[in-house]
Amino acid sequence: MPTPLSLGELLTPRQAAGILGVKTQTLALWRSTVEHALPFIKVGASVRYRQSELDAWLKSRTVV
Repeated sequence: MPTPLSLGELLTPRQAAGILGVKTQTLALWRSTVEHALPFIKVGASVRYRQSELDAWLKSRTVV
């Protein structure tokens, strides 16, 4: 059973872009092209990112 989503862990595109070191326009491009498969949430017209999914996505892109 999924756990309830904590509003504290939802990030705006600006916050997510800051964490990833990219522009908000880059995130918009990634969402529209699905180029990097970064999970996001649509709430009406708003886009949000889960902190935990950003962390997992970054970890999956680590090259050793």
